[in-house]
Amino acid sequence: DMNTPETSPSGNIHGMPLAVLFGEGVPRLTDMEDFSPKIDPRFCAHIGARDVDAGERDLIRRLGVRFFTMREIDERGMSVCVDEAISIASQASAGYHVTFDIDALDPGDAPGSGTVVRGGMTYREAHLAMEKIAEAGGALSLEMVEINTALDINNRTAELGVELLLSALGKTIL
Repeated sequence: DMNTPETSPSGNIHGMPLAVLFGEGVPRLTDMEDFSPKIDPRFCAHIGARDVDAGERDLIRRLGVRFFTMREIDERGMSVCVDEAISIASQASAGYHVTFDIDALDPGDAPGSGTVVRGGMTYREAHLAMEKIAEAGGALSLEMVEINTALDINNRTAELGVELLLSALGKTIL
C-alpha cells in the first residue's frame, strides 16, 4: 500500500494510502489539511508483506519503513514481530493507529478480497497479532480494510474480519 501513481502497475488508489500519508504521490492527496507528511515513516511498521511491487520496494527502502515479511514472521514468529512493530509505532506518540488489510491473510482463510495472494497470514497468526495489539493497549484507532463481500464465499471473510476486530478490542478465549 505504498505505491504512488508513478510506481503502481494497476493505478488503483487503494494501493497508495501509506505513500500518501508519508507525503509521496499526488499533491491533491498528500497536501490535504495543508500539511505533509501526515506520518513519520520511522514510526510506522507493516506486518505480513509478501507481494511488493518494485516501486514500493524502492520507496520502502528510501523512507526506512519497517516491513515484516512473511518470511520474517515464519523465521521469528508473529509474537516477536508484533511486539517490535508496536514498539516502533509507540515511539513518537501516546498511541497509534492500526490498519488491518484483510488481504494480508492467506486467501484460503479470507477469500473475499480483490487482491488475494497465496502465502499470507494464517487465521491463528492474525488472531495472535490482534490479541497482542489489545494487550499492548496503545491503539487509538483501528480499521479493517479490503473486505469485498461480492467476492466472499458464504460471508467467511466478513465474519473473520469481525472476529479479528473483536480480538483487537480485547476478546479472548478465557
